[in-house]
Amino acid sequence: MTSNHSLTKMKLFNPEFPNKSTGIINGETSGLLNWNDIAYPQMYTLYQTLLSNFWKAQEINMQDDIKQWDQLSPTEKDVFLRINTQLASLDSLQTPTMNQVMDYVTDSSFKAIFAVISQQEAVHNESYSYILSSLVPLHEQKERFNQAKDDPIVRKRNQLILNAYEGFREQPTPENLFKLAINSINLEGIYFYAGFAFFYNLARQQKMLKTSTMISYIQRDEMQHAYFIAQFVRILLSENPELNTDENKEYVYHAIGQAVELEKEWAHYILKDIDGIDLKEFEEYVEYLANKRLRQLGFQNLYKERDNPMPWIHVFSDEMMNDTKSDFFEQKSRTYTKVSQSNGFDEL
Repeated sequence: MTSNHSLTKMKLFNPEFPNKSTGIINGETSGLLNWNDIAYPQMYTLYQTLLSNFWKAQEINMQDDIKQWDQLSPTEKDVFLRINTQLASLDSLQTPTMNQVMDYVTDSSFKAIFAVISQQEAVHNESYSYILSSLVPLHEQKERFNQAKDDPIVRKRNQLILNAYEGFREQPTPENLFKLAINSINLEGIYFYAGFAFFYNLARQQKMLKTSTMISYIQRDEMQHAYFIAQFVRILLSENPELNTDENKEYVYHAIGQAVELEKEWAHYILKDIDGIDLKEFEEYVEYLANKRLRQLGFQNLYKERDNPMPWIHVFSDEMMNDTKSDFFEQKSRTYTKVSQSNGFDEL
């Protein structure tokens, strides 16, 4: 059973091994990446798609939002700053975690994609700082970051992710890599959505539109990261059948179910005084997203099958911004992942 054994930390260069990796973990590879000779050719398309999303926070002129900031209510301002720093704190964890995973993944094409994801998470983290620096002075920014560190509900929520990430850091086994990947999907595919809903709710009132544009760029990236990690998990399980245990299947449902409950708790805490967001509707939306994540992983729904109960969010989705992005994923989910039509990449 290799699932309890350590992962091999790859040497940089193994000239006696083939360039095309023999496995995504504990395989053999020279370490040289020839994109025309990789084990999973569809990863090149995914790499290109991630690159085509490249953006920088400074491309978005915050002047309109700066003018509107003082028109927000004290509650809206408080929630805006709390969510902004809380999202930044989660993204801070992703860059070093994705970098660490790269050390233990054999396949160079996957290493390259993890590198792009790591870089994009650094951009997301910086973009929250950019928004803050446009709106409030440095001392308030610092206070808000400390608030995100100390808030008990935020800490409880982040602990689910941290336990899995630190578990892998302390003991890099295939089992712990699997758990890290599931919680990365929780972070990118479930945890950000109460925050996103808040910014999109402002946008539909024509408030803080530049911020919501930046949030929609971040969301487009996060959707694709969650999709890639789901593919990574499926390949991990197919190449390492000893990981395909009932306990691990149970872990997926339990971890995603926990993330859903924590996101609901966070939404009730942070959005309770915000007009325009129905919290019962939001709870169903998080369940709807969790079902999407599970289907991307090749699992059954955990919650009742339903359409998106918050269709107004769709207006701000990447499909509305750029049709070609969603076409790629819908096509991939039909061909490569061989999952049902209902698992098209239409999760908003």
